[in-house]
Amino acid sequence: MAMLFWGRGLRNAVTKKAMQGVQLYCTSVVSGRERVNGVDLFYQQTGKGDHAVLLLPGALGSAQTDFGPQLKSLSKDRFTVIGWDPRGYGNSRPPERDFPLDFFERDAKDAVDLMQALRFPKFSLLGWSDGGITALIAAARNPSLVNKMVVWGSNAYVSPQDVKIYNAIRDVSQWSERMRRPMEEVYGAELFIKTWEGWVDGIGQFAQRPEGSICMELLPQISCPSLIIHGEKDPMVPSFHPQYLLKHIKGSRLHLMPEGKHNLHLRFAAKFNKLVEDFLIQ
Repeated sequence: MAMLFWGRGLRNAVTKKAMQGVQLYCTSVVSGRERVNGVDLFYQQTGKGDHAVLLLPGALGSAQTDFGPQLKSLSKDRFTVIGWDPRGYGNSRPPERDFPLDFFERDAKDAVDLMQALRFPKFSLLGWSDGGITALIAAARNPSLVNKMVVWGSNAYVSPQDVKIYNAIRDVSQWSERMRRPMEEVYGAELFIKTWEGWVDGIGQFAQRPEGSICMELLPQISCPSLIIHGEKDPMVPSFHPQYLLKHIKGSRLHLMPEGKHNLHLRFAAKFNKLVEDFLIQ
C-alpha cells in the first residue's frame, strides 16, 4: 500500500531536483522565524493580497515539501500566503517532535499564535491531512479569527480501519527508496524512522478515546465557511471521514475529485488551486 500514496501527508516523491525547481519558481517567497510558545517556528510567505491564508502541512511535513504549487501559483494579488513548519518538523527544529495526546491542539495554538505574531488579525486556513485536523481545531477554537477553511485528506476520529492503515505503513524499510529519500534528506535516516514511528503511535492513541475522537466534539463549533475536498482514490482516508465532516460542520460543502489520491493538491495542482481560489474569494 505504501507504494500508492505518499504517506499520511507525506509528499509525492519530491526529489532534490524537484525541490530545486520549487526554489527557482518561488523566488518571491521570503522565509523567517518567529518565536511562538517557546519555539522558533519557521515560515515562508509570499503575495501581497489583503486575504491572508495559512497553509498547514501533513505529518512530518513542511511548507516547502508540501505546498510548492500553492506557494508558487495562488494569486499573489489577492492573497498573502503563509506556509509554516509545525514544531519539530522541517525547519522548526529544535525541538524534536513528540506526540502527546494533545499534539493537534498544540499545533492549532501554535498556528494561530504564529499568525497573530505576524500581525494577521484574520486569516483563512488550508489544511492537508494532519494539517487539516489542526485547521479543524483552530477554526473551532478561534471563530473570530478564521475567515474560511479548506481541508482535505483529514479526519475527526480514528477508526479501527484507520489503525490498520497506519500500522501497514509503520515500517519505512518497506517503503521504496524513492519514497523514503525526501524525508531522509530533511531528517536523516535515523530521525525519520524515530519520528515516523512516533507519529504512528501518536495518531493511534486516539483510537483508545471514546469513539476514537480526535476533535469530533469541536466540529459543531466551526462557524466559518468550510470546503471539504476528498480524493475518491485516497488510500489513506476512507470516504466516511469527509462525509462525517460534511454532516457535522454547519454549512460546509464537499467537493469530490474522482481521480484524486491523498496528494491531490500536488497531483492536480492547477485544478486544486482554482477550486480553492474560487472558494476563498466568494
